[in-house]
Order: sequence, then structure tokens, then C-alpha cells
Amino acid sequence: MNVALVTYEPVTLYTAAHVEDEDALLANFLRAKGHAVTFEIWTDAAVDWRHYDAVVLKSPWDYFDRVQEFYAWLDRLRHLGVQLLNPVEVVRWNSDKKYLLDLERAGVRIVPTRWLERGTSFEPDTLFNAFQTEQLIVKPAVSGGSKNTFAFNPEEAANQAAHITALLAAEDFLAQPFLPEIQSEGEWSFIYLGGRYSHCVLKTPKSGDFRVQHYLGGGIEPQEAPESLRRVADDIVARFALGCLYARVDGVQAGGEFFLMELELIEPFLYLDSAKGALERYEAGLLELVS
Repeated sequence: MNVALVTYEPVTLYTAAHVEDEDALLANFLRAKGHAVTFEIWTDAAVDWRHYDAVVLKSPWDYFDRVQEFYAWLDRLRHLGVQLLNPVEVVRWNSDKKYLLDLERAGVRIVPTRWLERGTSFEPDTLFNAFQTEQLIVKPAVSGGSKNTFAFNPEEAANQAAHITALLAAEDFLAQPFLPEIQSEGEWSFIYLGGRYSHCVLKTPKSGDFRVQHYLGGGIEPQEAPESLRRVADDIVARFALGCLYARVDGVQAGGEFFLMELELIEPFLYLDSAKGALERYEAGLLELVS
């Protein structure tokens, strides 16, 4: 199989020295299995995407900075008849966190969320009262890598209100209460390959932080998936990740319930080195989906 693994330039912004280079790990494994694998930058106009049997979104970690350009690229691939994994229509839907509204309407329990529309003013008192919280998370509706993500107490929010209002002039944001279980218990990530459950990790922020990303110092611990939480994740993937090579369900357990934080279907880190057989499952899913 001739495969393009889609990445971005530069490729070092969201890496960490203590974490395996997952792109290289995957490419080397697939090559050892006899596949031709090429890294391609999605913004490179010279790439002939029709040359590949499959174009796999692996690490286009700047798409949210250039989202209109990204949408145009998706449209171009569809016009050319290129098979993108994950599928174009799923990727476009998943690129804006308002997809969470679709899940909530379908009965999925998400972290309580208020949507801050572009062009409106940031009114923190209203949000703190609505959520009955003392710490607020604010982030863009189209974002990744904790870009422009803030954690505020009431005083900090008041001091930063003008700044957030300025950011709202350009794009939509969302606000959520901070769930202390993220610091006390961690954030669960359930990884699915070829539509089937593969493995699970528990992510924890470094001391004094709320962000769990490994390149920000967060910890990663492979775990057996708690059965009650996995049933929820299984259902989400079965309903909302059809035709996907990979999916990652991120959430937190609070009050005995699983609250979905993100359904990652574009460029998630998949922790492929944390579970025996994960790379084999990735290849099997790829072979099943490529027509």
C-alpha cells in the first residue's frame, strides 16, 4: 500500500523529549510490513495526493491556525476522489467543538458548556453564576494544543475580560467549569483503531497546571479501561466515528459519571507505544478501510 502520513511544518511544536516520536514509530512499523510510507505536509501545493492509496491525517497540528485553508484542502481532496482517513465529512464536522452539541442532543453527557459567540463580550460573572464554580476554563471553538486556553478564578477572569472580548472579535469560544477530578484523578483517553477499542491511558497534569498534554509536562499512564467508562466510549465511537481509522475519546469521571471532554477524530496522539499490538491493530484497520 502507498500511504501518505499528513503532517505540518514545523513538526516540533507539540513534541516532548521524553515521549516516543509516534509519527516515526508508525511509519517505521508500516514500512517494515511492506508498505510505502511518505510524510507529506498538507499545505504543500506540489503534492499529488492522487498518487496515494490512502492519505492519513497523522499530525497536521496547525490546521486550527489556518482552518479556512484546511477546509479548502479537504474540499480539494474530495474533488480529486482521494481517500482521506479519517473521512472528509467527519473531519470537517469534528474541527469545530460545536460538534459537542450534536453529541449532547444525542444523549451523551458532556462537560457543561456555554458557547461564546464571535463578536460578543466576555461576561465572567454570568458564567461563574451559571456553572456555580470558582474556576472557569475558556478556549476557542476551533483549537488544539491548548492554544488560547485559559483557567480563571473570578478575579483573574475580571482582569482578563477585555482580553477575552478582544479574542472573541475574531472567533467563537466556549466556557466550561473546571472539573477538579482532572487534577485529583486524571483525564481518561480511550483509543479506537479500525472502529474497535484498542487501549486506554490516564493523563494527569503536572503540579499546579490543568493541562494534561505531554508536551506541557503532563503524565501518561497506560491503564485497564474501567468497564463502565468504556461502555460509554464504545457507544460514542459506534455512533459518531463511522468509517474512521482512529478515534480518541477523552473524558473525566465525576460523581460516578463519565463526562466527555473531546471526541478526537483529526490529529490526536494515539499513544501507540503504550499498548502491545496497537501498531498491528492500526495496520489492520488501515487495510480494512482502504478501497
